[in-house]
Amino acid sequence: MSSWRYWRLSIICLKSAERITRLGLTDGACISNSMNDNSNSFDSRSFLKNLTTQPGVYQMYNTDGDILYVGKAKNLKNRVGSYFQKSGLPIKTQALVKRIAKIEITVTPSEAEALVLEHNLIKAQKPPFNILLRDDKSYPYIFISSGEPFPKLAFHRGAKKKKGQYYGPFPNAGAVRESLNFLQKTFKVRQCEEATYRNRSRPCLMYQIERCSGPCVGLVEQARYDEDLQETRLFLEGKSQELKQRLTHNMEAAAEALEFERAAEFRDRLQGLQAVQAQHSIEAGTGNMDVVACERSAGVSCVHAIYVRAGRIIGSRSFFPSDKLEHDEAATLAGFLGQKYLSGQGFDIPAEIVLSHPLEDAEALAEAIAQVRGARVSLSANVRTYKAKWLAMAIEAARQNLKQKLNAKTTLRKRFIALQDVLGFDEPPKRMECFDISHSSGEYTVASCVVFDQEGPKKSDYRRFNIEDVTAGDDYAAMAQALERRYARLQKEGKALPDVLIVDGGKGQLTQAVEVLGELGIHNEMLLVGVAKGPTRKAGLELLHFVDGRELDLEGDHPALHLIQHIRDEAHRFAITGHKKGRDKARRRSTLEDIPGVGPKRRKALLTHFGGLQAVKDASQDELARVPGISKKTAEEVYSLLHSE
Repeated sequence: MSSWRYWRLSIICLKSAERITRLGLTDGACISNSMNDNSNSFDSRSFLKNLTTQPGVYQMYNTDGDILYVGKAKNLKNRVGSYFQKSGLPIKTQALVKRIAKIEITVTPSEAEALVLEHNLIKAQKPPFNILLRDDKSYPYIFISSGEPFPKLAFHRGAKKKKGQYYGPFPNAGAVRESLNFLQKTFKVRQCEEATYRNRSRPCLMYQIERCSGPCVGLVEQARYDEDLQETRLFLEGKSQELKQRLTHNMEAAAEALEFERAAEFRDRLQGLQAVQAQHSIEAGTGNMDVVACERSAGVSCVHAIYVRAGRIIGSRSFFPSDKLEHDEAATLAGFLGQKYLSGQGFDIPAEIVLSHPLEDAEALAEAIAQVRGARVSLSANVRTYKAKWLAMAIEAARQNLKQKLNAKTTLRKRFIALQDVLGFDEPPKRMECFDISHSSGEYTVASCVVFDQEGPKKSDYRRFNIEDVTAGDDYAAMAQALERRYARLQKEGKALPDVLIVDGGKGQLTQAVEVLGELGIHNEMLLVGVAKGPTRKAGLELLHFVDGRELDLEGDHPALHLIQHIRDEAHRFAITGHKKGRDKARRRSTLEDIPGVGPKRRKALLTHFGGLQAVKDASQDELARVPGISKKTAEEVYSLLHSE
């Protein structure tokens, strides 16, 4: 059965939550069992009695209809039944089972197809008890343009709309920039923007420092540039041996022709290639593979992936999956691989994936990943030679990064406990929010709201507010507007309020917070704290202001103060980032964009004809009307708006 058919069936299953839907088991089936109105627990016995032994996916829901967990099974009856055994369940699994009010079943033709459906549902629904991989960013590429005499090299991220060749994806931007830097020094293919390239009258600094061959002003012949570009492609395609042979041949040919400077160039390229290979490769491995290791301690997991292409390590990255059920390393790896390679996250899939732990369902997982890749994929945990060395690197990296994560988590926990003591709480605060205001002499005012819980910054809950209709530079009014918009919305949506609200500022900012929250009727539901910088504005000299008039001056090394500084600085960073983006965008905006009827083509025609905005402003109506595409009426409107002041 094709994948779209059982995916459609799973959607039907989600929409039929309150009734039992039965479909032909040859095509897939969805079966739902709910908690009886007069019962306080899920009737597992009657549900399991009629449950199929075929492979498929099960979805667990609570009494409110919220998804709890999504799982797949080779035998649904045995797998789901294991949750309701009388003894032997881990404590956290018992906590999950107590919340179950309904289970929905989707039958699939094979375990591999169940695996694909499981991870599609996890990606779509994000069940709290599943292993969740937060990795929704797009991956970067190296781009070579086409359709022009002298193509360029460029960093690319996002949709592939431009004509040309895309190499990658790379695990992070640093790996791309490292490769671009090497290519710029070695092969001297241009990396400048089109506007820069087309408007040069003399070579730029890149040519002067021998990182570009100067095609913009005709300092390199077409044939020679094409040769440099071909060598660049060979490097990006991982054809190192072919590239070495080519460079060696060219070096010898240039030497025989007594072109010793040209021969020296090929020699330097060859040495650079050998140096980068020695830096990135442990042994002479030539395959494409991902090496993935998992380490777990104190309820936290770290998965470290090393990406190897053509025998060269192009990058690595650590992940910390969320896992409330505290699975072992093998289960965590299985969850990671499924979400990484089956959920359409845009990263290429190599022919081999080396793992630190053998997986129980390795065959089904390999089959499912192979369906996505369109070719065979092998999962191996028992490796030797250079693969074993790469795996050892991944294991050690996972171990060290996990250690750092646990140390940071322990430090954060100590800071929350210290803050609990300072504020006189019965327990550490579960949620804290902090506001800050940023502007440049009143220009483009932005307010930020950052959120911390006991795990640290919760960036998914961060918010920015573009402040409008307030006097420029009036931080008090800006703070009042941001607070009113934030907490009026939280009230409307019925979302949780923070235990502690921090505003960056002294008594004035705190007064604004008290007034706004008082009007909303929630001023008594959270503790308000104002953080004022010390007389010299140095870190460690902050003064804490409270609503009752108290002032608290903590020691510079106090853990509670460190936590407050952390959230305050994060709010400051988030506000400044938003302000700079908005300010720069506003400054780049042309006055012509505000004129009705003057679109991109007419703006371009005006600027091209007069050479700049100031010349457009100095032009008369008659001169404006002589521009191609500008009528007398449009010229009058342009002149009127530009001289309205």
